[in-house]
Amino acid sequence: MEKGNMIKHFMYCPFTGLGNYNGFRGNAWLKNRIEVFKQFVVPSLQAQTCKDFTLWISWRPEEKSNKYVREFIYCLENHYSLKVINTFNGLCFYDDKYDDELARQRLTSNLHYTIGELYDVIGEADTILMTIQPSDDLYDRYAVETLQWMFKNEPHWEAIGFKKGYIMNYLTKEVAEYNPETNPPFYTIKFTKEQFTNPLRHIEYTGMKKEVGKYKIGTPLPSHEYIGDCLNYYQIDERGFLVGTHLNNISTGFNIPYKGEAVGQEVLKDFGIYDVPPIKLSVPLRKRLLFSLPYKWQRKIRYLLTEKYAKPV
Repeated sequence: MEKGNMIKHFMYCPFTGLGNYNGFRGNAWLKNRIEVFKQFVVPSLQAQTCKDFTLWISWRPEEKSNKYVREFIYCLENHYSLKVINTFNGLCFYDDKYDDELARQRLTSNLHYTIGELYDVIGEADTILMTIQPSDDLYDRYAVETLQWMFKNEPHWEAIGFKKGYIMNYLTKEVAEYNPETNPPFYTIKFTKEQFTNPLRHIEYTGMKKEVGKYKIGTPLPSHEYIGDCLNYYQIDERGFLVGTHLNNISTGFNIPYKGEAVGQEVLKDFGIYDVPPIKLSVPLRKRLLFSLPYKWQRKIRYLLTEKYAKPV
């Protein structure tokens, strides 16, 4: 990016609308996610050494009247030192849980209506940075500062992400290294203003540049594993993120195969949550049993329940 180029940096959190069951698994699930977000994600965002970002949370249209969402938004806007915008037009990246054409149509529509709500926030910015901020995971406190510096000084990169991180049990505060074998969902995409605000250009820019498996050229970024097939991508080797687990996760448990060596809690100072106590959540017995099984059995059971019975676990 050229010197003097104005940047708008969104930390984008897709709170509902992603995945099976229309991206919503009931109010009990929602309340737990909100508690996790307030207890762990908010302190990590407040701890960022660079505060020049806006937390953008997207919801399905149905959540506009949900009392838990309204209470959460009031809390975010009145009790924390964060710049926040909430949109209610659905998920703003491609969801591969749907047929390709349907997923593309949904994304185009969602972007069309959402970008209109973001226009005033974008203002005169020439460059948009969109960092994926999962609702229960964290970034190192230097992440925003590092990403903005890298995009300014390495203008050829279209996307930058972290290769490794940590994994934590929010119920016990146990922490370990996290070493995924594929690209994890902790990346930032750089757009020009025109690329970001034009839904068709947005989708074209983030589309697959080569055919990989079932994904054709032009398919919008189908999943975090494929970002290097869509954009000129650079991975930061340092551990820059923390995956949070709490037995109410959809798929990730603390004993996932990519978990490495245990580490001391001192590392939590880098994420702004060293003094945060373990969380207390109501965890259904079926969830406790599921995450107590070997990982390969967890995957088989989730697949059967999702594909055959269509009931959330």
